[in-house]
Amino acid sequence: MGDVVQIYEDYKERADFLTVYVREAHPTDEWQMKSNLKDKDDVCYAQPKTLEQRVMIANDFVKRFKFTLPFGIDDMSNAANDAYAAWPERIYIIDESGRIAYRGGIGPFNYKPEEAREWLAARYGAASSTPAPSAAAK
Repeated sequence: MGDVVQIYEDYKERADFLTVYVREAHPTDEWQMKSNLKDKDDVCYAQPKTLEQRVMIANDFVKRFKFTLPFGIDDMSNAANDAYAAWPERIYIIDESGRIAYRGGIGPFNYKPEEAREWLAARYGAASSTPAPSAAAK
């Protein structure tokens, strides 16, 4: 989450950002991972059945983690998730004409915020806090 927040801070004057909360990835009443059961932040929820429940969970997240990015919530028909194959996490960059300019991999294993940063840097220039490439990446 920190990488995306830093990208937002670095590029928010040059690009619009929106985080969309879609259905729960590992709800307590469906599929759970053992690591979720040990979650120190206690952010495990049942899959919301109503939009009000989804809004409550999203608001808890924003407040608990002081999440500064603009935040939207998918409707209960999961229209955004279905349109963008967003579950459990994914980054898209939509250009000024409404076309997908960057489609990130599906998380968690192919979720790579640094690729979105590279696209933004190529388009708008490197941000002052952009990390230097590591020796391994050269």
